[in-house]
Amino acid sequence: MASKILVIGIVMIALISGAAIYYLQVHAYYEEVVAEGQTDVRLTSLVSGAPEPILYDAFEAITATSSPIRYRACFTTPQSIALLSETYELYENAEPLVAPGWFGCFDAKTIGAGLERGEAVAFLGEQNIEYGIDRVVAVLPDGRGFAWHQINECGAEVFDGKPVPEGCPAKP
Repeated sequence: MASKILVIGIVMIALISGAAIYYLQVHAYYEEVVAEGQTDVRLTSLVSGAPEPILYDAFEAITATSSPIRYRACFTTPQSIALLSETYELYENAEPLVAPGWFGCFDAKTIGAGLERGEAVAFLGEQNIEYGIDRVVAVLPDGRGFAWHQINECGAEVFDGKPVPEGCPAKP
């Protein structure tokens, strides 16, 4: 009888621990980003090299203080990909990161497939938004846009414990 109680106790602790770990990974650290209305979506200008706001609507975003690469955003823009491509810096090797399932507007597989097929175009939103982290913005032909944070070349080296590469800013 005592062994049954012990087994039931162990199983209950395992279930509670599993549920807590799932909640912490998927829900706990995320918070909604409150839209500012003017500067939530910015792209880096080819002319000035500085991030500039673009026209957008229906902005939704989440972030987490536990990691700089947990930022995800969705929006729509009336600006065409052609106009954006002539005005703002493109981003090579954009790889959208998966968002939590409950943040339904951001589908990394759809965005990634659009980028691979050349339908979507990725732009540099802001370089080194945090050291070694770039904000990447991708736009689909229908005007849907998405933003996420991605580790850049400098960050990849430094975060692996290697020295700061040539051409990269000094580590803060």
